[in-house]
Amino acid sequence: MEARTLVDASPRDTIVDFQTGDTVRVNVMIREGDRQRIQAFEGVVLKGRYRKGDKPAPGATFTVRRVSYGIGVERIFLLCSPLLDSLEVTRKGKVRRARAYYLRGLTGRRARIKERR
Repeated sequence: MEARTLVDASPRDTIVDFQTGDTVRVNVMIREGDRQRIQAFEGVVLKGRYRKGDKPAPGATFTVRRVSYGIGVERIFLLCSPLLDSLEVTRKGKVRRARAYYLRGLTGRRARIKERR
């Protein structure tokens, strides 16, 4: 039996199209004890993409990186997770690779990504 038939691999309607190099704001549901809240994580997509027409694999992930107080923080999100509340693209980036791991070694102005028009 295929994993796609066992697990519902459809992302929420609140997730828009994105690709590597885009700056995105990911709203994630966080549980603290018996309370729930939504926390935003904004950064550049290093790996992963999504298009509305595609049916992603159940384990499809994407990686978002941001610099917080001078330290690079990366977070991996499951595309079809029920904890993923929404995703919005704040800036479309122009990169020439599918995986932008080279950004890990860059700082300041060199780490900027040109905007896609």
